[in-house]
Amino acid sequence: MLGRTYDREVCSLARALELVGERWTLLIVRDALLGLRRFDEFSTSLGMARTVLADRLGRLVDGGVLKRVRYRERPERFEYRLTPMGRGLAVPVVALMQWGDAHLAGPAGPPLLAHHTDCAGHLRAMLTCSHGGSVSPGGVRLDPGPGAAHPPPGHPPGTARRGRTRAAERTSATSPTGKGLIADDRFGTLTQ
Repeated sequence: MLGRTYDREVCSLARALELVGERWTLLIVRDALLGLRRFDEFSTSLGMARTVLADRLGRLVDGGVLKRVRYRERPERFEYRLTPMGRGLAVPVVALMQWGDAHLAGPAGPPLLAHHTDCAGHLRAMLTCSHGGSVSPGGVRLDPGPGAAHPPPGHPPGTARRGRTRAAERTSATSPTGKGLIADDRFGTLTQ
C-alpha cells in the first residue's frame, strides 16, 4: 500500500502525483490553462475554501508549476502564471478530461470541448511513437530508463517497488520478443 507521500517511489508518475495529484490542484491547473490568473478568479471558479486555495497555489508555486507575479503594489496583489512546467500539463489535463468525457460525462455529453485555436479542430490526446504512429494501450512496453539504474534497496532491477505480481513471477524478466522488461507493478503486467 502506498504511504501518504510518494517521495521514495522511483517512478515519474508517483512523483508527478506528489505535486499535482490532489483533485483541487488539477482543477487549479485546468483553470490556469483556461487563462485564470488571480486568486479571486480561482476562488470564484472553483468555490473552494480560501485557505485550501492559498495552500494549493503555494504548493504549485513551490513545485515550479506556477509563478507568483505582483500586479499591484498598494494594496499588494499577485497573480499566478503558468511556467513552462505548468504549460506542459496541458496534455495530461486534456487527456484526463477526454477520458472523463468518454466514461463519466452525463447524458447531455461533455461539459467542455477542447479545440485548436488556429483551425478549430477538435483536440485529442493520444499515444504516439517517435516514428509518428498511433499506439494503443496494449502496444506499450515499459523499459528501464536511466533513472532506474539504482532501484531502492532490496528491489533488484526489473521488479516493481512493492514486489512482483504473481503473473510476472510466472514469466521471464524480458518480454516475449526479448526487447525489454515486462512492466510488472501494482497495476498488473503490460506486455506487447
